[in-house]
Amino acid sequence: CKVLVISKFSYISVLTVDFCKWLDIWAAVSLYKQEAYVYFSLLLLFLLGSSMLVQVYSWLWYRYDDFKMKTKIEKKPSQCQLKLLHVFQLGIFFRLFHDDICAFIEPQRADAESVAKFLRQDLRILRFIETFSESAPQLALMLTIILDKCRLDPVTGTVCYSAIGSTLSIASFLTTYDHSMRTFLPEKEKHHMISLVFYFIWNLVLISSRIAALALFASVLPCFIFAHFICSWLVLFFFAWRSKTSFMDDPRGEWLYRTTVGLIWYFNWFSVAKGMRIRSVLYHAYILIDICILCGLWCWKMSTDPPDFVTHPLTTAACVVAVYVLGLLFKVIYYTFFHPNLDKDKLKGATITEEQPEDEERSHSVPTRPLKATDNKRMRKLAENFFYSQTDLKSYICESKFNLKSN
Repeated sequence: CKVLVISKFSYISVLTVDFCKWLDIWAAVSLYKQEAYVYFSLLLLFLLGSSMLVQVYSWLWYRYDDFKMKTKIEKKPSQCQLKLLHVFQLGIFFRLFHDDICAFIEPQRADAESVAKFLRQDLRILRFIETFSESAPQLALMLTIILDKCRLDPVTGTVCYSAIGSTLSIASFLTTYDHSMRTFLPEKEKHHMISLVFYFIWNLVLISSRIAALALFASVLPCFIFAHFICSWLVLFFFAWRSKTSFMDDPRGEWLYRTTVGLIWYFNWFSVAKGMRIRSVLYHAYILIDICILCGLWCWKMSTDPPDFVTHPLTTAACVVAVYVLGLLFKVIYYTFFHPNLDKDKLKGATITEEQPEDEERSHSVPTRPLKATDNKRMRKLAENFFYSQTDLKSYICESKFNLKSN
């Protein structure tokens, strides 16, 4: 019964994704008909670029798992056919399809619930990537179009619907990501609804303020937003590299992941490695300063060439900055009262089967907890970074000192 209930939520998620895709297509067609070719090209770039990125991750994960399929549906296509599905941007839909099939067709399996959970967690990570590679930049684009048009016409009407769809997409991700992380917690550490509410609020508030600042800046200096993105991404990519992430199973995949982290950090923060608490503070300080600069440049442009629809640009800019500060306040409250800080050994997962030599325990590449076939190592890695504790932070510092001495 649990698997069937899970599948119902998965089915609703599929319908939500399909609804947003139809809104995206509708917006793209409307922009093309109104000869807004620049906006049409950007929207197409976000849609196709995000789809290609998600397909690459999906294919790499199949390869990392040695193509060990866990359901009958997965075993149907050959490796060549599976690769073609990803080339034609259908890999994610294949995952969605066999996730539902696993719940409905194979519930009699002893490990049906574990297999469904494994498949669903991969889908949620892919959804996480898609949120910040498609929905977030698309929402910024839609808001820029609305600010640029400043009137109600077929384009702005369609854009408003697409913006609502992007907002719903981001909101649905925020409601499921924290829940996915907390599935690794012991039963006594399970969260209450109020913690989920605080997690949802501070993330949505921070993302909204960031996207609003980007949209305001892009509406008056559209050419400079590309330079801003490239420069910011290079800085964030550098810090992602310095964080020494270990999410993927090969060096090429890890570089792709660090590239993606730089893109995600452009909109919002998430922890990618141990000992990220100080870097989180530095990140939010950097983004707050960046938002102040973007809003300041927008105010300057409004004062030199004031439009009819903005009467108090300074108040608008101050509100955007204040909303980000408010989001930081909610985040501090969440991490102070609601976020559990646990050692990674206390998270749910496979138990230790044999002791490892001391030198191996110091090695970053050797996991301390071997995972079962139905345990999702990718989601567990995210959970370990999400639920960092003071013990993990001290271990990270000791490990860094050991590496410096050895070098």
